[in-house]
Amino acid sequence: VQLVESGGGSVQPGGSLRLSCTASFTVANCMGWFRQAPGKRREGLGVIFPRTGYTMYAESIKYRFIITQDNDKNTAYLEMRDLTPEDTAVYYCAAEGQEAYCGGALWGQGTQVTVS
Repeated sequence: VQLVESGGGSVQPGGSLRLSCTASFTVANCMGWFRQAPGKRREGLGVIFPRTGYTMYAESIKYRFIITQDNDKNTAYLEMRDLTPEDTAVYYCAAEGQEAYCGGALWGQGTQVTVS
C-alpha cells in the first residue's frame, strides 16, 4: 500500500497550487495533509473523511486551503491559494491514521512547495 503526492513546485507569492495524494488502495477512514518547513516541526493542515466528505482544518490555513476528494480515483487534493513564503515546505499526505489530521499510519513521500 502506498500514497503518492504530486503537484508541488515553485510559485510566486499570491499564487495557487493544487497538490494530489493518490492511494493505491480504497481509503476507508481518512486522508490528511501535513507540511514541514526547514527547521520546524511537522504541522497538520487538515483532514477529509472520504465516506462523508467532511473536512476539518487547522486555524493557520483555514479559508486559504481546501481539501477535496475524488473517491473514484482514491485521491485527495489540497488546493492552496494566496500563498506566501511562509507556506514553503515539504507537503505530505497521510491516510488511515488515528492521530490528529489522520497521522500516525501511512505517509506519502512528500512534495516540495516553494513560494518565492
